[in-house]
Amino acid sequence: MRKIKLFIAMSLDGYIADSHGGVDWLHGHGEDSEDIDSYSEFVKEIDTVVMGYHTYHQIITELSPEEWVYRDFKTYVMTHRKLKSVEGIMFTDDNPVSLVKRLSKEYGKDIWICGGAHLVQQLAGEDLIDQYYISVIPTLLGSGIRLFGEVQKEIKLRLVKTQVYNGITDLVYERRLKDKYDFDGNLIEVKTP
Repeated sequence: MRKIKLFIAMSLDGYIADSHGGVDWLHGHGEDSEDIDSYSEFVKEIDTVVMGYHTYHQIITELSPEEWVYRDFKTYVMTHRKLKSVEGIMFTDDNPVSLVKRLSKEYGKDIWICGGAHLVQQLAGEDLIDQYYISVIPTLLGSGIRLFGEVQKEIKLRLVKTQVYNGITDLVYERRLKDKYDFDGNLIEVKTP
């Protein structure tokens, strides 16, 4: 079964965009000769991207208006707008939870949840995200679009990797199933969900 992976950046106080929807704050604290390209490593295991319309619109109008940066992936854009799908980009008004469940059962590499917050919140709320790759940017925005919002139920995660570069901290978590661990973190028992 394909894994569902969130790969996203947020401010230290939990926002993915400022109060105007802007993301020009998405950078480290200065020049760092050890800048790490975690994106290139991440996408080696991905062949499908799912995003909301606002994320798509921001990419094509602000972040990369000259070229579609996800041309190597099959992309699903969640929208109620009646837009015609083009090569590699499918516009759909399917329920995001149903779509991701269906895609996860199809053959292929893993699925990247690219954003935005509403999409992430729906999938996290159903505990469908297997791995969370979150880059924490060294800034406090104070307001804006919060990544997780109000989580309706506890979602248990296990930290599997961290790395720091240019003031940015990458945190990689995996969803915990109904596991039991001892105090040293050793797996004692695994129950099916």
